[in-house]
Amino acid sequence: MGRIPIISGDEAIRRFAVLGYRVVRQRGSHVRMRHVSDSNRKPLTIPTHTGTVLKPGLLRALIRQAGITVEQFSTIQ
Repeated sequence: MGRIPIISGDEAIRRFAVLGYRVVRQRGSHVRMRHVSDSNRKPLTIPTHTGTVLKPGLLRALIRQAGITVEQFSTIQ
């Protein structure tokens, strides 16, 4: 198991967009993303509270829902 990067919600949204996820809606400070070509993948809900980083457990859960490993997520720029 790899080390979880320390990133904000906005950075997580950028990295998941590289994987093929797109923003479908936003309510308050929570952004909902869906995969463009694979509708069987779970949607991701990412908080974008101003100036805060995602907690490691939440980020690990989002990575797991996306169906990738922490190492793969860490290499995305």
